[in-house]
Amino acid sequence: MEKIIVKGGKRLQGEVDISVAKNSVLPIIVATILNPTPIVIKNVPILEDVTVLINLLRELECEVNFSQITGDLIIDTSNLKEVDANSELIRKMRASFLIMGPMLSRFGRCKISMPGGCNIGSRPIDLHLKGFKCLGIDSEIGYGYVESKVKKIVGNRVYLDFPSVGATENIMMSAVLAEGKTIIENAAEEPEIWDLARFLNSMGARITGAGFGRITIEGVKSLRKPEPFTPIFDRIEAGTFMVAAAITNSKLTINGVNEQHLMPNIEKLKECGVHCIVEGNRMIVDGTGEKKPVDIKTMPYPGFPTDMQSVFASMLTIAKGTSIIVENIFENRYKYTQELNKMGAKITVEGKSAIIRGTRKLYGADVKATDLRGGAALVLAGLIAKGKTQVDDIEYILRGYEKLDYKLQNLGANINVE
Repeated sequence: MEKIIVKGGKRLQGEVDISVAKNSVLPIIVATILNPTPIVIKNVPILEDVTVLINLLRELECEVNFSQITGDLIIDTSNLKEVDANSELIRKMRASFLIMGPMLSRFGRCKISMPGGCNIGSRPIDLHLKGFKCLGIDSEIGYGYVESKVKKIVGNRVYLDFPSVGATENIMMSAVLAEGKTIIENAAEEPEIWDLARFLNSMGARITGAGFGRITIEGVKSLRKPEPFTPIFDRIEAGTFMVAAAITNSKLTINGVNEQHLMPNIEKLKECGVHCIVEGNRMIVDGTGEKKPVDIKTMPYPGFPTDMQSVFASMLTIAKGTSIIVENIFENRYKYTQELNKMGAKITVEGKSAIIRGTRKLYGADVKATDLRGGAALVLAGLIAKGKTQVDDIEYILRGYEKLDYKLQNLGANINVE
């Protein structure tokens, strides 16, 4: 198994380009099922999750061509077969459950295995199925599978008990070709929701309100071939490099940012004593100087993102004082803290809270990634640890960060994948 080796102690400098958002490109890839014409998605990152979805579509006899040189992904789902999705591929990734919405819209039936993904807590599919039911779709949960059927999808009002990103996306895609109007109340507001709506609208869908909590979908009879589409930048990757500058006392330029999408990160870093200057789609992060402790509560967007709490925790291990993080989204997201403690961090977990007492120095150790973002947190800790840090189980990291080691190398880090 591959591992990441980091030798700490080097400051970073230079510029880094942010890739297209993983959490945007995955539902967009799935949404091509709705439209049986060749569709081009630009700047697609080379990620394990992208590979899994491509293989899943090929398993369903779609024609998929991906140039890792240009980043162009061409998908033609005209030969898509109406069969059960491959169970092993579904189990590898949570986002694969999004295949349900467009498959139901196109065929009126879909049966898949229960989805997998990072082990960061319970992510039930009940909100997806509740939304489907409002649209006239009947679902049955069996031993390890979900099967849904419908004769005709009819628009309706859907209220989500929690603003789930996945449920919002699945309901949106199932309603695009429905008869009549669908309104999703308490919808997720993440930028990736807005981006999916932008893609669907480029094919002739009629969606308004995406990103504002109340989404209206006017059903259309058919979709048209869209122009080549480029998804938004990855705000979580951008946030990770912002923290990389802060934790290493460095000054970096980050290309490919949206200030509005990064406001929670910018404000918390400001509290820590880190300055961020945004000029268009580039940001200069001055992370030099002593880091102050902060308190963080994760919330659905536009609150502080759960995907960033572990990365911030890594930096707060060396802040002067005590910080408290409260995780309100996923109950098992603190597994990484045990690994950081192996490096000399002083983190105590009590229920939903992690109490982080700043220490002067971290030390290299053999640790393992427990999930995608927790793995990134360990890499950042390794950048400042004394000695060598070995991060195992890096398949989690490869799922969501494109060429993380290469990008850090270009900034001066001593990091390699072996």
